[in-house]
Amino acid sequence: MRKRWLLLAVLVGALAVVAAGCGGGDDGGGTAQGSEDVTGDISVMAIWGGEEQASFQAVIDGFNELYPNVNVKYTSGGDNLAPLLSTAVEGGNPPDIAAVGQPGLMKGFAEQGAIQPIDDLRDKIVENFGQAVADVGAVDGTQYAIMFKGANKSTIWYNVADFEEAGVDPPETWEDLTAAADTIKAAGITPYSVGVDVGWPISDLFENVYIRSAGADMYDKLTNHEIPWTDQSVKDALTTMQDIVGDSSNMAGGTDTALQSDMPSSVAKVFNDNPQAAMVVIGDFAPGVVTDNPLEPVTGYNVFAFPSINGSAPSVVGGGDLFVNFKKSEAATAFLDYLTTPEAAEIWAARGGFSSPNKNVDASVYPDDITRTNATALAAAEEFRFDMSDLQPSAFGGTPGAGLFKAFTDFVAHQQMETDAKKAFNS
Repeated sequence: MRKRWLLLAVLVGALAVVAAGCGGGDDGGGTAQGSEDVTGDISVMAIWGGEEQASFQAVIDGFNELYPNVNVKYTSGGDNLAPLLSTAVEGGNPPDIAAVGQPGLMKGFAEQGAIQPIDDLRDKIVENFGQAVADVGAVDGTQYAIMFKGANKSTIWYNVADFEEAGVDPPETWEDLTAAADTIKAAGITPYSVGVDVGWPISDLFENVYIRSAGADMYDKLTNHEIPWTDQSVKDALTTMQDIVGDSSNMAGGTDTALQSDMPSSVAKVFNDNPQAAMVVIGDFAPGVVTDNPLEPVTGYNVFAFPSINGSAPSVVGGGDLFVNFKKSEAATAFLDYLTTPEAAEIWAARGGFSSPNKNVDASVYPDDITRTNATALAAAEEFRFDMSDLQPSAFGGTPGAGLFKAFTDFVAHQQMETDAKKAFNS
């Protein structure tokens, strides 16, 4: 036990060192309104290409049914969207509207004065999305963005056959999860598939544990560096995480394999008719990362919400795409107003590959039970918080081999070091 706490101290100390070095529309639930009197051209940029671009174009088409005299031109920026937008801002020629995936980038644009406040839409955003989601798009009390598309990262996927063989049901509490893992292991099945990748899947695991064990207020304080990474709440969350990554035999192939595995391969070990593990802790995008998935949803693989810890309220850690307004115009305001409505979200939701944080979306439009489960959990969460690493400066939150990603990779590696030390001591 003393060695385990020494390793925890090493991690929280490393995190502390790295952190120190980084510095009015319609009634919300009402139907969308339109007008032939609104005219103009607007340009929109986002990351989406391929099928996602086609789905967003369907949303644009829905807007044009209401506003036939507004011409919307969409351009996909792909993975280069952030630098493309930054360059466009520097050159004085940004698009009218863009969807960005990092609140930190949105905040930077707001501080530069590059994006326009949309406070007139604040009440409608809160009515449809809830205050927690609305606040993701606010900077210092001013509304700048609408989180139109969300991602639920508070999900655990499982192999149905493995659960049935072990005789366990999807757990609702952390105690039930650890008990289920023990039962699964006793049945000769490895409980978890873990892919450390560059570190972000373990960061996601920590964030889900932390918001449930410490609470949303402490999550905000840690995000904003108002408490240190040496805080007892961080140590407690790391101790809880050890129930999954603290025992090499809990993970498919052991700790060494977990450290060398990327996220898609970790999912493939569960989404398989010859699975190497029963569960994988990863976001709602899991089915989309597996090529040639031999299993059918619900009957072959399924999902449950990240379990509560000590009676914690339903919470979702997630990501999303936030629409911001660079150039204000009547046409741009009309488009953003439309994106706050359930009708806009339901167009994409019906096509699949989409989770809306809009609480007034009709859940029946989602094309399958699994998508519906994840999306409604996102919309109904009592507490929603954006992925903590996405809220940090990139040097601390989003750089492979540095900051949070390196610290959590080292945390998993240290578990193996502890196991090896115990074996050596007992030999």
